Amino acid sequence: MRAVAARVSRAKVVVDGETVGEITEAGLLVLLGVHVADTEDTAATMARKLHELRVLRDEQSCATTGAPLLVVSQFTLYGDTRKGRRPSWTAAARPEHAEPLVAATITALRARGARVATGRFGATMAVESVNDGPFTVLIDL
Repeated sequence: MRAVAARVSRAKVVVDGETVGEITEAGLLVLLGVHVADTEDTAATMARKLHELRVLRDEQSCATTGAPLLVVSQFTLYGDTRKGRRPSWTAAARPEHAEPLVAATITALRARGARVATGRFGATMAVESVNDGPFTVLIDL
């Protein structure tokens, strides 16, 4: 799995003019990509890492502050642009493999007590955010 986690003061996801997920206070916007080899164990590890990642103000985490996360699936994180002008998507999991693992990551975050808002898997989404810092990190498992 691969995630881009951005510290934000607020963020939301809109699909067809409807807000489907939103955080209105400081937290993390997480763009989450699933690799073809990922498993439920990978999802659990990613959830722990995101929840405990000390990137909020004063080196705090969502676990210690109760800050919310907005998790948005993004297969394009596995686009390979090393050759040619068009990205290759061979490392990105197919939707039937990726969707349950995105859901498992969200379920594992909630099981840890995290407040989680989400996008809509497979939809064309407009993601709006106000970055704080900006402070953005890449998490690769």
